[in-house]
Amino acid sequence: MSGRRRGILAGLMRAGLSVAAVPYAIVVARRNRGFDHGHGVQRCDATVISIGNLTTGGTGKTPIVADLARRFRKQGIRVAIVSRGYGRGDADENDEAAELHQRLPDVPHVQNPDRVEAARIAVEELESQLILMDDGFQHRRLHRDLDIVLIDMTCPFGYGRLLPRGLLREPIASLGRAHVAILTRCDQVAEEDVAAVMETIRSCNRELLVLRSNHRPSGLLQYPGQRTPVDALHGQRVALISGIGNPAAFRRTVEDVGAEVVAEQVLPDHARYDRETIEQLHRWAESLENVRHLICTQKDLVKLQTDRIAKRPLLALTIDAEIEPSEAFDAMLKDIAEAAQAV
Repeated sequence: MSGRRRGILAGLMRAGLSVAAVPYAIVVARRNRGFDHGHGVQRCDATVISIGNLTTGGTGKTPIVADLARRFRKQGIRVAIVSRGYGRGDADENDEAAELHQRLPDVPHVQNPDRVEAARIAVEELESQLILMDDGFQHRRLHRDLDIVLIDMTCPFGYGRLLPRGLLREPIASLGRAHVAILTRCDQVAEEDVAAVMETIRSCNRELLVLRSNHRPSGLLQYPGQRTPVDALHGQRVALISGIGNPAAFRRTVEDVGAEVVAEQVLPDHARYDRETIEQLHRWAESLENVRHLICTQKDLVKLQTDRIAKRPLLALTIDAEIEPSEAFDAMLKDIAEAAQAV
């Protein structure tokens, strides 16, 4: 997808993916045209904020969703999160919902592929005033009062191509319907990269409010709830376990707090930690030498639910969002809060 691999085989594979992207683009365009004209859009009796993205993979939505939820809860607004529940299987909730529950124990989370039905449940059964629709940019059936798009600066536009040739779910021009764009992980790229992304965004929507944000390590969490300052990792040799959309960004964050990463187990996004996987991790951990801690993400810890693997302490690096101050954004959120309280 990135185009870095060279050779005849890689070229043929890219050509095949490009052909496959054509019918996908046609379907996306036709679908968006219908929604642009209001066809099939439904409202609910609550104020709705959508937090989504243009690409597949991890853009850092969970810390942003948690940050927004806390802002509104501080004002006494009854908040609920609705999401599709991708990857949960037969479970009541997926890993992202479990992590959000750990972060926000007073905010209910309704998971349903039909976000309109999830919103109805949140309003009628949970008496929610404000709904945060997680990963909602492409789910256009539910009307939203504020559309926020996250752009991960470590891979901002999915190699500039639609699925399956690239990682874009829809064209970059779709930013034209967003109200706010938040650039995540800005601290992990050069300033000129941020400037280039800003220029691309402006070419799609000059009225769009664009904010920068960083994902700041806030501490270490050991199951079930023991917390340790993140400084404890400085100078330590560690090994990583991650089953997330952007493992490279996670590794960079661990290294940025001063730890030396000497080994890594990268699992698929939304990985299920079944018996076979756990046994594999035990064998891997037993083979490590001179490693003091195993470090995972909070999303992984809620599934692993253990404080150690192969007698080695397992710690989750907790991450919080830090969005740059903005009077314009504060004004938007104030309007949203007033609308929610009036419901």
